[in-house]
Amino acid sequence: MKQEIKKNTPLELNPNVSVDCVIFGFDFDKLNVLVIDRADGTSVPCALPGNLIYNNEHLDQAAIRVLEELTGLKNIYLEQIGAFGDPNRISKASDQSWLQKVRAQPEARVITVAYFSLVKMEDYVPQASSFAKSAAWIPLNNIHELAFDHMEILAAAKRQLKQMINIRPIGFNLLPEKFTLGQLHKLYEAILDKPMDKRNFRRKIQKLNLVKSLEEKQLGVPHKPSQLFMFDENNYQKLMQTGFNNFGF
Repeated sequence: MKQEIKKNTPLELNPNVSVDCVIFGFDFDKLNVLVIDRADGTSVPCALPGNLIYNNEHLDQAAIRVLEELTGLKNIYLEQIGAFGDPNRISKASDQSWLQKVRAQPEARVITVAYFSLVKMEDYVPQASSFAKSAAWIPLNNIHELAFDHMEILAAAKRQLKQMINIRPIGFNLLPEKFTLGQLHKLYEAILDKPMDKRNFRRKIQKLNLVKSLEEKQLGVPHKPSQLFMFDENNYQKLMQTGFNNFGF
């Protein structure tokens, strides 16, 4: 995804194209989304991390740059969701008021290309900068309003995450290296947004042979410690070689 910026080329922002990023994290109980607060003394809602691209940037490169500039997150994988270009996507009064303070052409029509990523929350401490006053993890189900059309982008990211988890075990990207089956079960419930029978879930996971048990248990927990597991990359690669692509529950 990394592209080199052409040297000796003036960095000019394109007023009509932006990138926005949906970053999912999991706290062992629920899905969270990284949002930025653009507060400037008004009541503008929070937003997904995003900004205009430079004219000489590739889209992927812009997404990586913007995310680092606004939140401090870097070296994370981003996957494109799609483009959002409703002519009225920046027409809300609160958004227009904010744009007039930060954009040279606040009335320009902006088409955005959205990305999403899955990160281990403990590995990344958001650090706001640029026009972001703060950056924080917010539980997905507690987000009811965002700037621009970011609720639509968030919904699209959630749909894509649900679809992808049925064909690739991407949920492991949200867990630490060592985890319990209970934590894995809770993660799938959070992503699929539905309760799942614990016995059937564990039976399916064990049948897929995607995890390997460790001779270790949880430490420092107020309950009976559970056995720890790891994602088995070797078995996953063998399974993929057979053409298997149904990881749905």
